[in-house]
Amino acid sequence: MKKALSLTSIFVALGCAHKGIHQMPRHSFEIPSPGWSVIQHERDHQKRIDNSLYLPNRRVQAHEFSGKALADFVSAMYAMMQKTSGIGIAANQVGKNIQIFMLEAKPNNPRYQVLGPVPFAVFINPRIVKVSPERKNFWHACLSAVGEKRGNVATYEWIEIEATDPQGNQIHTRLDGLAAVIFQHEFRHMLGGTYLDRATTFLTKEEFDRGLERSEIPFFEPTDDQLPLLIGDYHIGDSLEEHYTRQQSL
Repeated sequence: MKKALSLTSIFVALGCAHKGIHQMPRHSFEIPSPGWSVIQHERDHQKRIDNSLYLPNRRVQAHEFSGKALADFVSAMYAMMQKTSGIGIAANQVGKNIQIFMLEAKPNNPRYQVLGPVPFAVFINPRIVKVSPERKNFWHACLSAVGEKRGNVATYEWIEIEATDPQGNQIHTRLDGLAAVIFQHEFRHMLGGTYLDRATTFLTKEEFDRGLERSEIPFFEPTDDQLPLLIGDYHIGDSLEEHYTRQQSL
C-alpha cells in the first residue's frame, strides 16, 4: 500500500503548487470571459489527469466568504444550472476544482415533479456526517454525461450533512427525498467522477421512459446492498481532503 499523501502533496503532484493553489485558473473564482461550458466525463483514465471532474477540489477559505468574487461565482453557476435545465451543478462540472455545489428542483420541473420540489441551496466545503441504514434506487442522468445512458445506483434514503453557505454560515441539516438524491449526486462529483463510474445497469432514455410508464422498472424504491452505492467509496464523516488522501493511499 502506498503512503498516504496530504492534499498539498496531491496538488504538488498535479503541478499546481509553484503557482499557488488559489492563483491557478481552475482553483480561482475567475469566470472565463467567453463563459462556461459543462465539462463532460472521460472514459480514458489516461486523459483524466486534465479533466476537472477527476481532480481534487480545494476548500473555500474563511476570508473568501461573503466576498463579491464568491457571490459572483455562485450566481454564474446558478445561471449555468438554469441554462442547462439542471437540478444540481458542481463547480468542477464547469472546470473549477472548488468545493462548491448547488441544487434546486422547481415545482414545475417536468422530469422530477412527482418527487416534489427542492428549494435552492448552496453547499460549500460539504461533508456527510450520518446516513440512513435504508437505501433507495434511482436512475441517474447528468449534465456531464450528455448522450450517455441512465445508470441505476443506490443512494441513502436520508443523510445528515455539514457545510457552509456563501455568507459563511454553518449548515447542519438532514436531507431526504429528492434533495438527498441530488446532494449525493453532486457530492459524487466532489469525490471524483460521475454515476457512470459506479453504475453497472444502464438504460437509454427511451428504454427508461417506456419501462417507467409500464411500471416495469423500479424507480425510487427501497433497495439492498446488491445495487452499487453512488458514493460507496466515501467514508461517512470524512472531509473531502481526507477522502482524497485515502484514495491516494489505495
